[in-house]
Amino acid sequence: MRQIPTITKNLLIINVLCFLACVVFEGRGIDLNNIFGLHYFQATDFRLYQVITYMFMHGGFTHLFFNMFALWMFGGVIERTFGEKRYLIYYIVCGLGAALCQELSQFLHFYSVIADQGATIGDMLNLDYGNRMALNVFTTVGASGSIYGILLAFGMSYPEERMFIFPLPFPIKAKWFVIGYAAIELFLASSQRGDGVAHIAHLGGMLFGYIMIKMWRRTSSSFNGWDGYEIKESKAKTILGKIRRWLHLDGRDKDNDDLKYGKYNKSYKNSNDWDYNAQQKKKEADIDKILDKIRRSGYESLTEEEKKRLFEQKK
Repeated sequence: MRQIPTITKNLLIINVLCFLACVVFEGRGIDLNNIFGLHYFQATDFRLYQVITYMFMHGGFTHLFFNMFALWMFGGVIERTFGEKRYLIYYIVCGLGAALCQELSQFLHFYSVIADQGATIGDMLNLDYGNRMALNVFTTVGASGSIYGILLAFGMSYPEERMFIFPLPFPIKAKWFVIGYAAIELFLASSQRGDGVAHIAHLGGMLFGYIMIKMWRRTSSSFNGWDGYEIKESKAKTILGKIRRWLHLDGRDKDNDDLKYGKYNKSYKNSNDWDYNAQQKKKEADIDKILDKIRRSGYESLTEEEKKRLFEQKK
């Protein structure tokens, strides 16, 4: 578990603990899935907190296993790509989007049923208590909406990455893998097979994930287009500036007393030594390349030589 990034690891732990709690409480006659699962918004058992808690509940061990396997397999990659904060926001928003789409699809389904009996949209919005009680049987649980959002992010961030997918005997590119998954979910959602799987929620997670990524593409100015490693320019400069100061690359002398009072070391600031300046620029360029690699693939991706060079600058 030490190799799994922090947010992904905590999400795995929370989901497993929630499942174990369901098993324990079920033995005592308490159905946690009914309490924390997402009910239809007109049902008497619906609570607003369920739009969050439903993401951590699962309908059985198989349901949990496959969701957590996908989270472990792809979540860590996307967390390293997006960064912890952005990744957590992305995960939650995809889950919320899945819940919203699932609620909307249920509303349209129930309305189509009563419309066949001559009821109006007003009748649908003003159900009596008995009908609202009957709607309690419809409950949605699972992290699948967020997981499908992560799959989409992987396909958009690493579209050319080749993957082996059982039972195919040959690798396929990530972009085709994601498109294929979406197509299957769309087909199953439209076929109305009644298999008990919230296909619309899966598509909702992908839809909201796509919207978020497109928004991040447009608002970020640090790269020309989306390459999966985006950091806003102002934030990137702040981070690089701090690391450069830490590595003594910005012309400050950390051990100089003047620095305690926020002053630059004048011997560096006013230096006209072209050789010195050239060396400093070369150091900055080398460090920038290493920092860019860290942003892209994490510290673990550095070679031993790059790690050595990074810390030699600190000495």
